[in-house]
Amino acid sequence: MLGESSHCEIRRGLPADATALSEVFRASWSNAYLGIIPHLHLDSMIRRRTPDWWGTTIRSGGELLVLQVSDIVAGYATMGAARTRGTYEGEIYELYVSPTYQGIGFGERLFEACRYHLDGRQLCGLIVWALADNATASDFYWRRGGRPVGMAFERFGRTKLKKIAFAWD
Repeated sequence: MLGESSHCEIRRGLPADATALSEVFRASWSNAYLGIIPHLHLDSMIRRRTPDWWGTTIRSGGELLVLQVSDIVAGYATMGAARTRGTYEGEIYELYVSPTYQGIGFGERLFEACRYHLDGRQLCGLIVWALADNATASDFYWRRGGRPVGMAFERFGRTKLKKIAFAWD
């Protein structure tokens, strides 16, 4: 049984993590977006995130944190300067935990590690975008103290999905 007693480490991503990250991406995105993002688009997005893609991303020096539980890569987060100019200087671009490891506090640990990392870069304020139909993500950010500050739409073929910006000062 997994729980808080499991050894958890949050560290920078390494090229050796590429295969595991590809699997975490597949499992977490399938779990989060099946029935929300049209199947062909979701499948295409998952197929693009190969181990080679992850290896290139890691070697390029992007800000990627890996959640490792015992010896298993169980989640990841990417972050950096906010992609849009405004009140919030830091942004978490992606934060995902494998379904097996959800609901037991690891996502919160990963989120707080991102905040700590962005604070270390002296990026004031934090913004995160979540698809409105992804109630799990919206609830997660709400429970962390994020409040909706904006809305936009993202297209997946002919489907237009609403996304919500959650922010922290």
